[in-house]
Parts: sequence; C-alpha cells; structure tokens
Amino acid sequence: MEMAFQKIEAPCLLGVVGEVQNSEQTQELRLPDGYPDVGKVLCAWGQTILRGKEWRSDSVVVSGGMLMWVLYEPEDGTGSRVLEGWLPFQLRFQLPADAPQGTIRVSALTRFADARSVSPRKLMLRGGIGILAQVFTPHRLEYWQCSQPVDGVELLRRRYPIRLPREAGEKNFSLEEDLSLGLVPEGVLYYCLRPEILEQKVLSGKIAFRGNANLHVLLQCQDGKVMAQDFQLPFSQFDELTASYGPEAQVDVACAVTNLELEKGEDGGLRVRCGIAAQYLVDDITIVETVADAYVPGGQLRLETQQLEPKGILEKRVETVSAEGHFPEEMGQVEDVSFLPDFPRQFRENGGLSLEIPGSLQVLSTDQQGKLRVNTSRWEGKLKLPMGEDTVLTARPLNPAAPQSISGGYRGELPLQLTTFGGQGIPMVTELERQPEAEPDQQRPSLILRRAGEESLWDIAKKCGSTVAAIRSVNKLQEEPKPGQMLLIPVC
Repeated sequence: MEMAFQKIEAPCLLGVVGEVQNSEQTQELRLPDGYPDVGKVLCAWGQTILRGKEWRSDSVVVSGGMLMWVLYEPEDGTGSRVLEGWLPFQLRFQLPADAPQGTIRVSALTRFADARSVSPRKLMLRGGIGILAQVFTPHRLEYWQCSQPVDGVELLRRRYPIRLPREAGEKNFSLEEDLSLGLVPEGVLYYCLRPEILEQKVLSGKIAFRGNANLHVLLQCQDGKVMAQDFQLPFSQFDELTASYGPEAQVDVACAVTNLELEKGEDGGLRVRCGIAAQYLVDDITIVETVADAYVPGGQLRLETQQLEPKGILEKRVETVSAEGHFPEEMGQVEDVSFLPDFPRQFRENGGLSLEIPGSLQVLSTDQQGKLRVNTSRWEGKLKLPMGEDTVLTARPLNPAAPQSISGGYRGELPLQLTTFGGQGIPMVTELERQPEAEPDQQRPSLILRRAGEESLWDIAKKCGSTVAAIRSVNKLQEEPKPGQMLLIPVC
C-alpha cells in the first residue's frame, strides 16, 4: 500500500547574481575660457551617481557616472580654482540562462578620484567606481508532506524554520533644503552625500524606514581659506508591499544616490537637491515540515528520499573593521579628511572566510605659507569569519565613521553589513510503500530491557520494533533518556 505525499510550494526569491565589479573611467577635461592655465593639480574628489538599472535577456546593465571636482593651482600664481567634470560608466552583469525577470539591487562606492595635467589647458580625470549588484528572481521552494498517514506506520516529522527572501522593491524619493552656513562662501570645492538608514521595519503589508542623508561640503571662504561643514537631511518613508507578513518579517534597505545638485541661493546660502533610491529586501520565516524517516514495527517499507537544499538567510549582522593610514608628521593645519573604502575581497582559507577591505585616506591641509597640500595613504582592513563551504556571504560597506587623528596618521573605521545565505541539507521522504507482511516470528520477545546510549528514542524504537509513544508511556519519559538509563521497550 502506497502512502500519498503532497508537494508544497513556498513562494520566495532566489538570489541569482551577487557580484562586485570595479570600473576605472578616464576623460579629458578642457579648461573653460577665462580660467588660468594649470600649474599644479592639488586634489580631486568624486561622488558616484546611479542613473539606471536595465534588465536584458542575458544580463542586467547598471549605468551612471561620477561627479568630479578638481582643485588646482594656476600657473600665474593666483588663487586656487576648482573644475567640475562627469565620468559616465556602464557595467554589465551576466544572468543565468532562462532566469525569469526579477529585481536588481545596487550599492555603489567611490573608490578613488584623481587628476593630472596633460597640458596647461587640459586635465585627465580618473575615477574608480565599485558596484555591488544583487539580482533576485521569483522562486518556489518545493518540499513534500505526508497528507494521509496510514495506521501502523511510524513517521518522523521534522519542522524547520527557514528565513527566506520574500519580496524586493524600490522607493525613490527626493530631498530639497536650504543650508544655513553662517557665512557667505566664495565658492564650493566639492560635496558628497551618504544616505544612512537609522530604523527599518515591516508593518504587515508595508515597510517603513527613516534615516539621514549626510551631506559633506568643503567651502572656499572669501579670505582664501577652506572650511568643511556637515549637514543632516532627515527623511522618513514607507512603501506598500504586495503581500502581508508576520511579526518575524525583516527588511534590509540599501540606498543609492540618483541625483545631487548644490547651488548658491540669492541670499548667499546654498540649496541642495538630491534623489535617493531606497532598495529593499523583505525576508520572513517559513516553516518547512517534512517526513525525515518512516518504518513499520516488525514490517518492511520501501522509502524514496531526497535532500532539500534551501538557500535561506542564516545570519545578518554588522561588523566594524578598523585600520590606520600613516602620513608625514608635518602636514600643517588639517582642513578636511576623506575616507574611501572598496568592497571587501573574499578568500576561502582554513575552513573559514577572510575579508580584505582596501581603501584610502586623503588629508587636505594648509602649510605655513597658506598653501593647500594633499597627502594620501592606503588603508586596508581585515576580518576573518568562520564560514561553511556551502554558504555565501554578501558584505556591504555602510557609512564609515569620521576618521580619527592618531599619532602619525588617522584611523578609519568601516561598518560592514554581513548577510550569510545557505543552509544544510534537509532529509525528506517523498514516497513510501508498505511491503507485504511477513510471517510473525514466534521467538520474538514482547518486552526488551535495554540501556540507553547516544541514540535517540526514534532510533531505539525503530531498531527494536517498537514505537516512541510506547517507550515513553512505559518508562514515563517526557524527554530523551539520559545515557546509561535502563529502558523497558515493548515490542509491537
């Protein structure tokens, strides 16, 4: 007699792409008419802007550019000048064959920005961009349940809580605000925006999140000096979901800057306009119940089994990595410090995972003659994690803390959002058939006295031709027996 098993399909998302690509873009920039010839390039800054995400038949394409600012000393000895440029980029990420259309989630970093003079009237700009692309497609986790148990057949049922990605989406919004400076600047050298999520949660059929768009501005004052100012542009947003979720649901929001403009107002102040894409991933607990094993006391069963390999979320946490950048002792008056980290590089070794996070620290200072000078130092953080071979780690840098001055340099601290995907195989009976009964063994005892070892009650009952319920009842057990405990085992 066959027992009926039913296939269950749990809707979820499957991550089919999780890849980092680094791009280096170059472009010539000619000086506008009226600008003095270049004598010396002092410094360059960049802000990566995400413009578009396109789904194609075999790939996804991420496009955007880097806003660049170049500070230089003119050849004629007049005051330093700043030039603006734009370096476009387009990166392609390959999709698996026949992947259904899904959702693209992008994190972008400015890895470096520099410039050099090609001629007195021409600069060569160079910008480094890092893109983490994650692609999630609709998927159904399939497993088997026994719908019609048969008397006399013992089933070992197991329940597994699995955290699965369930829904991905994007909320685009813009911010516009007048900035109170307390002075009338001569000009703006550069500005950058780093959105930060402070709180995020799932409220049944919607998500809600709040945070700050942290704006850093380097101003050139009328007396020729420079001054850095920071502003927080608070935001609070929500978005409707396509389904409702329970209290254990979580959301992870990753922000990308899609537009950034800063202009002088009529009163001499500044007005900022920015666009932000809040890309979210919702996950929730799915309870998977399977039959892990079955037997007939004193009889025979034919079993068909499979291993269920769910790719759920095992862990989410934030780790902070720190390292130091060393500079010459005499740098003069420090005006601004920039910290530019890369995406981590991952290496499997010694049964775990090692992360190396390169980056750079850049210090803008004023020497005793009042001249601006720039010093740059490499930065490299390291992190070792215990990690199984079948797990996949996504490491996304969050907003770094402001670098702290130490003896001989600066210390930079970088928080990393770590998400581990994977899961061990789950044994699953998919089909079983009860074999014809054999002639009963007249010599078979009706009661066995046995000392418990490391085996579970299920293993003891199956081996001795009994049931877990019968052993519990006779021995008055509420839990598993202790090793060495004597058990009375009724034989069925």
